[in-house]
Amino acid sequence: MMTVKEIKAPIADELLVFEEKFKAAMQSEVPLLDKITHYIIKRKGKQMRPMFVFLSAKMFGEVKEATYTAASLIELLHTATLVHDDVVDDANERRGFFSVNAIWKNKIAVLVGDYLLSKGLLLSVDNNEYRMLQIVSNAVREVSEGELLQIEKARRLDINEEVYFEVIRKKTASLISSCCEAGTVSVGSIENEARMREFGEKIGVAFQIKDDIFDYGTGDKIGKPTGIDIKERKMTLPLIYTLNTVDKETKKKIINIIKNHNENPKKVKEVVKMVIEAGGVKYAHERMMEIKDQALELIKDVPDSEAKRSLIGLVEYTTKREK
Repeated sequence: MMTVKEIKAPIADELLVFEEKFKAAMQSEVPLLDKITHYIIKRKGKQMRPMFVFLSAKMFGEVKEATYTAASLIELLHTATLVHDDVVDDANERRGFFSVNAIWKNKIAVLVGDYLLSKGLLLSVDNNEYRMLQIVSNAVREVSEGELLQIEKARRLDINEEVYFEVIRKKTASLISSCCEAGTVSVGSIENEARMREFGEKIGVAFQIKDDIFDYGTGDKIGKPTGIDIKERKMTLPLIYTLNTVDKETKKKIINIIKNHNENPKKVKEVVKMVIEAGGVKYAHERMMEIKDQALELIKDVPDSEAKRSLIGLVEYTTKREK
């Protein structure tokens, strides 16, 4: 498996330029806002989304100013949704750092999220990138719809596989899909736009299933299960499969624990064990690999290049990562 450094190699220079442009796009003359945006930049993750944008762009052409605009726009709007998410979830941490709302309280966090949204809108309009704005705004709308659909269904614990895939297609996959689509459009490769939209969507779905599996430990060697999804009453693929395959008695027991004892670590452990034994994790892993293969099939006929090899490496990384 390629390392993150190896995956980034063909776009290393572009990512450095992007970081500077992204910092500039976040700047404000209000000292408090500037302080908060600096804090957000400091705790950025692995740059997965910009990597999808730049690798998709480089696979079909040369990176242009429009590519940087696309990557910055996606990161601005994605960061805005994360800041708002932490408020909604009452979360005090994100990636091991304090969340914005934990340090500066909810009101400021909501305003910062709004500010980032407006910066994204202005960035695209100022650069006449209306198609980019359309692609990314569509993704943000889908993320909100996916979240609301999940909340609505979680109350009744009646999610089937079809609804589950609809939720994650909107919630997680739409953003990765917009990265691949926007990157492709930024270099003028309109004929590959639809294929890359679908490619990104499949990768996003596989990425989310991998996250679901983490709740039960890591990969084949079942590591230390967290059971966080069970505590939060999230209906994930391993759990949905289990509820559909176990006998009535076991199903009743699992639903009872999720509804009434989801704060009890011992009971949550019980559910984790039942899901693993019922083959829920194995099934989710098989579905993830199947969807990943479908995605790679979509770019099979694209000419070989460093960017294409790295994009395949990034896809493999999303399904094999250990955290």
